[in-house]
Amino acid sequence: MELQEVKRSETGLDKDSYFIKDESVMTSALDVFTNLSSNKRIVLLAKGNLIPNAVAVANIVTENMLKGNSKIQDIKLDSVISEEDGQMISNIEIILIKNQ
Repeated sequence: MELQEVKRSETGLDKDSYFIKDESVMTSALDVFTNLSSNKRIVLLAKGNLIPNAVAVANIVTENMLKGNSKIQDIKLDSVISEEDGQMISNIEIILIKNQ
């Protein structure tokens, strides 16, 4: 398996990127659903404590909202050491695609 670096910045995101924020998982899932309906591909990005929210959003969209019409294409994990305090921060990138 090849290691690939995950985008770490909220600035300069592609039009198909969605950065998971500290808000309701259902609110994020609706935003992702709306974006996925028009783009056919979306990249969920999250870091630290928001990684479980990104996984939940991906599951809600693929298993409930677009059941059978979407799938998780790829998942990338990464960690970086914070320059501020030296702690390791994990990142995740989940690529969802819509079938058809």
